[in-house]
Amino acid sequence: MGTMSISTKDTDTPFLGAGTKAGLEIWCSENLQLVPVPKSSQGKFFSGSAYLVLHTAFLKDGTAQHDIHYWIGNHATEVDSAMASDKALELDMTLGSCTVQYKEIQGQETEKFLSYFKPCVIPVEGVFSSRTEQSDCATYKVSLLACKGDHAVSVKEVPFSRSSLNHTDVFILDTASKIFLFCGYKSSIQERAKALEVVQFIKEEKHNANCEVATIEDGKFVGDSDAGVFWSYFGGYAPIPKDSPSFFQRQHDVPSVRLFWITMQGKLSLCATELLNREMLTRDKCYMLDCGVEAFVWMGRSTCITERKTSISATEDFLRSEGRSTGSYLTVLTDGSETPKFRSYFYGWPQMEKPKLYEEGRGKVAAIFKQRGYDVKELPEEGFQPYIDCSGTVKVWRVDGDKLHVVLVEKEIRMFSSDCYIVQYAYPGMERDENILYTWLGHDSSPEYRVDAIAHMINVANSTKGVPVLAQIIEGKEPDQFFWIMQRLVVAKGGMSTMYKNFIAEKGITDETYDGNKTALFRIQGTCPLNMQAIQVNQVSSSLNSSYCYILQTLATIFTWIGNFTSSRDHDLLDRMLELINPTGQPISLREGGEPDEFWLALGGKAEYPREKEIRKHLEDPHLFVCHSSEGDFKGKEIFNFTQDDLTTEDAFILDCHEEIYVWIGCHSDVQSKQQALKLGLKYLEADILAQRLSLETPVYVVTERHEPQFFTRFFVWDSSKSNMYGNSFERKLALLRGKTDKLEAPTRNSWRTYSPELKSNGSRRASISSNGTARSVSPASSASGSQFSSQNIRRLSSPIPFIKPMLSGSSPYHSGSGFSTTDPSHAGGTNCSQIGGDDDDDDDASSLIYPYERVKAASSDPVKGIDITKRETYLSKEEFREKFGMTRKEFYQLPKWRQNKLKISHNLF
Repeated sequence: MGTMSISTKDTDTPFLGAGTKAGLEIWCSENLQLVPVPKSSQGKFFSGSAYLVLHTAFLKDGTAQHDIHYWIGNHATEVDSAMASDKALELDMTLGSCTVQYKEIQGQETEKFLSYFKPCVIPVEGVFSSRTEQSDCATYKVSLLACKGDHAVSVKEVPFSRSSLNHTDVFILDTASKIFLFCGYKSSIQERAKALEVVQFIKEEKHNANCEVATIEDGKFVGDSDAGVFWSYFGGYAPIPKDSPSFFQRQHDVPSVRLFWITMQGKLSLCATELLNREMLTRDKCYMLDCGVEAFVWMGRSTCITERKTSISATEDFLRSEGRSTGSYLTVLTDGSETPKFRSYFYGWPQMEKPKLYEEGRGKVAAIFKQRGYDVKELPEEGFQPYIDCSGTVKVWRVDGDKLHVVLVEKEIRMFSSDCYIVQYAYPGMERDENILYTWLGHDSSPEYRVDAIAHMINVANSTKGVPVLAQIIEGKEPDQFFWIMQRLVVAKGGMSTMYKNFIAEKGITDETYDGNKTALFRIQGTCPLNMQAIQVNQVSSSLNSSYCYILQTLATIFTWIGNFTSSRDHDLLDRMLELINPTGQPISLREGGEPDEFWLALGGKAEYPREKEIRKHLEDPHLFVCHSSEGDFKGKEIFNFTQDDLTTEDAFILDCHEEIYVWIGCHSDVQSKQQALKLGLKYLEADILAQRLSLETPVYVVTERHEPQFFTRFFVWDSSKSNMYGNSFERKLALLRGKTDKLEAPTRNSWRTYSPELKSNGSRRASISSNGTARSVSPASSASGSQFSSQNIRRLSSPIPFIKPMLSGSSPYHSGSGFSTTDPSHAGGTNCSQIGGDDDDDDDASSLIYPYERVKAASSDPVKGIDITKRETYLSKEEFREKFGMTRKEFYQLPKWRQNKLKISHNLF
């Protein structure tokens, strides 16, 4: 039986043209028919109706991604519910059976569904009508809403009664003149902040932005007039029982997974449990995968629509018989459209091959040009363009155990595959100079040297003014931006480190380190004279590739080899690189196919090699995950249709861009060190949440809140004023709601300019190290001890000690300024802190504004206004600071962050 599809004449009229444009299309049941919901009414759902929602997105590879959701209101009829399910299946087949279908039950919607209707979905009593709605002039209805969710919020209207309140959820009491937000003391800061977005939505939609907003703390009543008014709606204050249940069910995964075959008669037959593989699913059958908290219906490509409807009904009956009809999510999939979550339950699921629309489209356009008389073999590659200024200052150090040796930056930068390097790049940003610190790990470097390199990078970061972006990259997986920064890079085999030299001496291995005289084969790559690389590869024929040019150096001759698919640009880079590698040699230029025997002899004989044109891969669409890791257990939850507002300051996030990942650390997150942040990224790669088999060598960036670089913010619609706010998520949202953001705005960051980019006439930057090794501009690292410096206490990556001892003399961890470092600047409001170093300076007041403890503490009856409430302790005099904490400021800020917070809580300063 062939692939099922529905012809245009059989397509339901509302579905004509569906899925051709990006965005939402919504239909609703009315009089046993589906009618389209106008744009103005999208997001408004009636509890007595059933809806069909189609979300279409066009990915960067040119393919369309369709998600179908059928939403069932609590009071919808069985007929309307069944019709919505059937119509979802028909819409799927209309679109080519390539969609994912989700069953949505009112009050238990999936986070993906809720992400379409930010900030929330608040169902309305009644039934949908396509006729013009009449305005309701009746008395304003007072309602009580329960909210749950830290990124996608579920909202339920609950009985207007004191017994509805509990300590776990967040509640909104909506009255005619004021909106009250009641926060259960067990609710998280993120949930409270998200509920404020719902308050803002209600204020604008139902009150025309003209009403007051009050926040009520669970258990706080005395001295709060708003609390008195709030409780008056419930007949007066009364304690809430401790065991009051939440309105939102907790979902727990079952320990086992079961796969059932669904017969054509709707019977379920158990196939396997636990160890599942792709071969168990056949194209002519339908299956149900029961995972406890969710269930999947998988439909073979060769099944008919009757079988598919039967399988969905059988699965719903099965869940209903087990009392899980409202407690388990149901997802319907067709062969070939499996989600990463579904694939993750199967061992060794084969990698999916995406349609090559991107490559095919480019080839077709090139063919059209050729037909019209243009001599075009192919379209030019869409090369990466950096999002930062790449003409700044570069400093490079080679790692050698506990020492760093400066690498001269002259005409080109040379690195070796058995070594590790630290690269510091300073460039002019929007408001100040920015820094990126790379750890480059050679492909053949030892694990011990890699640990040393990361420890060195973190110590250099702690000694660098400002908050640099950190990056771990491995040879062969370098991001394009790194090559643009390095400009002219030569990567050779061998190494210069002591460990490498000792290793080959012990093993009796010949030193293959390239010194300019040995035989070597270099692959030439890049896009322009300011972005070109020569990479030494194995000196064998299989290392050749028709898409590249090569330099083959033997003891007697130099050959340049030009692949058949290379361009004039590649040939120019070949000539330029030859001048850098061997400026005095007279090369013999060879075209692919015209090689003499001497050439193949130097490569150990002729052999097969790739001869197809390499086409640059399209950029994958990014995915954002909020992540938690404890005791080796990594958990990540995807944030769908993400925005900047999803980056909550209490959390850590992974932005997965496929070719590279970013670890974003909020200022109030529990990630307390740079090592921990890097490990979080590596754990994400190991977890492979999206089942895309990312390489463990994928570049990992660490970005800190308030210090996001442009190459990170480009994935968002970025508002810098939001990223410059102090306070936790709830305090920030509340300030935005009340229009008092000035009190939570961080001071303008200093536009310090340690580095001044000086451009040559050809656009390249001036070398930061002169030919005699003298630095032209002072680096925090190089200024410490000239060409090398050492530390006897290098922090190992696996070390559990949270404090990193500065590697550089005269440096201080106070200057790191990192939102997740183990030390914290002891100043507030952007004022400069006193110079650290002398014993006499340990207790100098960190802030020029000093206030009594009674006015600074959190529960003060006469609080100081306009201070940074996240750093209350900085406003204490040194005498009161010592009295409260029993230590000096310097000793306090050397404590782990969690210990600092614990002490601050004990003194009402948190």
